[in-house]
Amino acid sequence: MDASQEPHLPPSVRRRYVLDGEQLVVAIHQHPVVVAEPVLTAVAILVLVIVVDTHVSAGLGGVVNVLWWVWFAAVVRAVWMVFEWRQQWVVATNKRLMLTYGFIVRKVAMMPLSKVTDMSYHRSIAGRIFGWGTFVMESAGQQQALSEIRFVPNPDHNYRALCAEIFAVEDRERVTAVDEDVDEAHAWPDERDEDDLYRDVVQVEPGPMRMQRVAPATRRDRDRWDEDWQQDHDAERARARAAGRDAG
Repeated sequence: MDASQEPHLPPSVRRRYVLDGEQLVVAIHQHPVVVAEPVLTAVAILVLVIVVDTHVSAGLGGVVNVLWWVWFAAVVRAVWMVFEWRQQWVVATNKRLMLTYGFIVRKVAMMPLSKVTDMSYHRSIAGRIFGWGTFVMESAGQQQALSEIRFVPNPDHNYRALCAEIFAVEDRERVTAVDEDVDEAHAWPDERDEDDLYRDVVQVEPGPMRMQRVAPATRRDRDRWDEDWQQDHDAERARARAAGRDAG
């Protein structure tokens, strides 16, 4: 992966946690759903305060003032949690997986990719609707500091990217060939036009998921192949007739 294709990570975070020579694979925040509750709580309290302030009598002004202070506390809590969410990063390099979190007390959970023996993720119904998942890493009988990452956005893509690094394979999403090319290349001849029989062929090289395009065969090439086959066939028949005469 070129440096221009690496995920975006603020320079301050990169200098603090990414070693020289490490290549970024994933750099994301958790899904915004993690801060949905405090934000919605502050909005709901604001609506409640406005309704109460509009319909209560002047004698209950003290209750309204308390509600306004409650709303102010909810806003401070929401702002703090959003700020912490923005400071938290899920970072994966070609060497390790990290989760940085906390503002006043900064914490980093890390797992070397060499220790990961398997990684899976699951998505609840809400996760499938709103687009998050939970990653679960397994190691060879060892207790690791980082074994689960919740609320991962775009989990399908990030799962493929991490698995490609963990198991040292090249994901097809990073290669110019796509799934449609593979399906087309393996289609039966009667499902394609004769002129396109050898067009857009995808060659699979030795190694995991390494594919590249090869030059399509032209009509002249196919005619030459037919002529060579006919010449070989005629020569074989001539040798058979000669062998029959010698035997007679």
